[in-house]
Amino acid sequence: MRWIELENAVNVRDIGGLPAAGGTRTRPGQLVRSDNLQDLSPADVTHLVDEVGVTTVVDLRSVAEVESEGPGPMKALTSVPHLNLSLIPESGAMTDVAKDALAINREDRPDSVVGALRAIAEAPGAALVHCAAGKDRTGVVVALALTAVGVPRDEVVADYVATGERIERILDRLRASPTYAADMDNIPAHEHDPRPEIMERFLARLDEDYGGAVGWLTSHGFTSSDVERLRAKLLEE
Repeated sequence: MRWIELENAVNVRDIGGLPAAGGTRTRPGQLVRSDNLQDLSPADVTHLVDEVGVTTVVDLRSVAEVESEGPGPMKALTSVPHLNLSLIPESGAMTDVAKDALAINREDRPDSVVGALRAIAEAPGAALVHCAAGKDRTGVVVALALTAVGVPRDEVVADYVATGERIERILDRLRASPTYAADMDNIPAHEHDPRPEIMERFLARLDEDYGGAVGWLTSHGFTSSDVERLRAKLLEE
């Protein structure tokens, strides 16, 4: 896992170098996770596209969030397709900082989760997956992708928890936005921490109900061919 330092996004990292089944590792430059891209500077955009190699952006925010925040600077790039695949219902005002987001996201929009994993597998370069904080909704998609390709559970949990290294900076960004400020005020500060037991509980529930992440994905239309494409995309040969 490698942090990507940008001027105006704080929770950006390349999910490369993680061990996986069969003695292989996740390939760098294939999957990037991030917080909101709304405030990217021109230098940030250039770095992501020209140096990191981002070719596809998967935005997990709701339509209401996207409309409230307005178009981000990467939206102006016709060379980088954007997919908006909300992981929460389009009714109400729930956002990325809602409590128990991992439990909510998995059940409400399985079509979006499956669509996000297919977009990752099909991206010609790096797929960048983001929400508002880059913590829970992004955490769901990344955890399912990593688990599906055989990354050990402790590594998946560690990747989720790594967001805690930047949590204060993430919260400062959210508090500065009218879209998210109210949610920030309604939830105790400690509830925003990406605690390991949250991801462990999420993955354990998949085991109990579906026999694991691949079982959950399969039950929602993600085929064995999809899994193989994802493995080919994310894992070193």
